[in-house]
Amino acid sequence: MTAEILHIENISKHYGAVEALNNLSLSVSGGQVFGILGPNGSGKTTTLSIVMGIIYPDCGNYLWFNNTQNNNNKKRIGSLIESPNFYPYLTAQQNLTITAKIKEISSSDIERVLKITGLYERRNYRFDSFSLGMKQRLALAAVLLGDPEVLVLDEPANGLDPQGIADIREIIRNQATLGKTIILASHILDEVEKVCTHVAILKKGKLIKSGKVHELLSANEQIFLSSDRNTELFEFLVRAGVCKNVTTIEKGILVEVQQPFDSSYINKLAFENGFMLNTIETRTQSLEEQFLKLMKK
Repeated sequence: MTAEILHIENISKHYGAVEALNNLSLSVSGGQVFGILGPNGSGKTTTLSIVMGIIYPDCGNYLWFNNTQNNNNKKRIGSLIESPNFYPYLTAQQNLTITAKIKEISSSDIERVLKITGLYERRNYRFDSFSLGMKQRLALAAVLLGDPEVLVLDEPANGLDPQGIADIREIIRNQATLGKTIILASHILDEVEKVCTHVAILKKGKLIKSGKVHELLSANEQIFLSSDRNTELFEFLVRAGVCKNVTTIEKGILVEVQQPFDSSYINKLAFENGFMLNTIETRTQSLEEQFLKLMKK
């Protein structure tokens, strides 16, 4: 059984009358790329700030690595919660040298992290000459110093252009293949779907859905159907009670299948009731479609 890396239990946090977190409980296991997903104001940054000891919860608790030795825990974690403080007039190499001293890490690790983030050839360039994407990659290089086993990243691709987002995504994926546990807060649904193994969806400080990404995507399997009698087929499927939702769309019908039924059962059922299907295609809802549906509830 994979060891639990982070356990969050019943955490709540208020800022005056604003409820940032409401009784949040989560568990992250070793090797997971765990996405905390939600719109602005959902409690993502507050959650990461609490578990990194930047702010304190009003109630509830959390535990890293099943121990309470906070100082030792922090040495095993690399985090990017707020904008990193780099000196604009210093080079990438010089800035990371300062970061290494603060972390009490050998400067010999700087070359490795610069190569990981694709900045080795720019190591002697001043920070203020970097693009936004390069600055973010340098921030990740600082996080990776010392080769921590856990990475905690708050909106690492925020504000970047498509190429910058792709660069950050590739770095995260590569770190995941090394067995690192990554906890990633984001509002970019496509990125969470492409990078994360697990996801927790927050809304106004409350957990509304969590689980493995592929299970969340397959939990609401959709099937596109068409026949020469679409109106009658639609009415039949509504009456049959085997689908959660039945919707007419251009040139056909989209049904959300109710477990344990599947596309083969729907095909058989239609045939037995006199409907010859011209088309039957299985479709998986994207994380974005499910997220938007959850936000409307």
